[in-house]
Amino acid sequence: MSASAGVQATPDKLRVTAHEQYDAPESLSPSTVAASPLDQFRTWFTQVQGLAREPESMTLSTASAAGIPSARTVLFKQLDPRGFVFYTNYTSRKSRELLENPYAALTFFWREVHKQVRVVGRVEKLTKEESDEYYRSRPVGSRLSAWASKQSTVVNDGEVQARMDKLQERFAVQESDGTGDVPLPDFWGGWRVIPDEVEFWLGKPSRLHDRVRYLRVPGSPEDAPQWTIDRLAP
Repeated sequence: MSASAGVQATPDKLRVTAHEQYDAPESLSPSTVAASPLDQFRTWFTQVQGLAREPESMTLSTASAAGIPSARTVLFKQLDPRGFVFYTNYTSRKSRELLENPYAALTFFWREVHKQVRVVGRVEKLTKEESDEYYRSRPVGSRLSAWASKQSTVVNDGEVQARMDKLQERFAVQESDGTGDVPLPDFWGGWRVIPDEVEFWLGKPSRLHDRVRYLRVPGSPEDAPQWTIDRLAP
């Protein structure tokens, strides 16, 4: 048996035996959070800038029509009055599953500050105008890659790079200064997750974590939802 800090390993088993204690200095309760989970998220996300690495990284969980789940890390790009926005290829596995089953879960984990946010809600596509506005802000190489990658499909070695080279010529992209008119593909754009449930988690010693959950009140206005706020057992 080999071992390292908190891990035991044998040929047929890997066991985690210890984990560092969480010890966030502040506290979290229904009486201290904002009335809206979007406002509370905005506060936390602003606070973790410079403290957590890649705070915009989030786990996106989707499921097929048959209920088979899948998860991956994507980049959060925008919070607006309706919800959380990310961008992707509309033919990718995640998009296909969102079209079949238009609900998703998001998880943000900011290890350095012992905080986590969990979001569950329905999804909607952004308008083409919204997607194009963001797409035009991307570096030209990223715009080319949106065209080149048939995301989630099987490819041969060098196939994607060959497409990139052809697209660079097609759109007259200049490597020297990164210029070129690379339009938004019809198969690429944004998704918005409109939350029905948002949980804020704060790590505490002995696993007695603070957990506060928002649930959207059924029937409350779409543009001004109301929320019930509860503390959950750790």
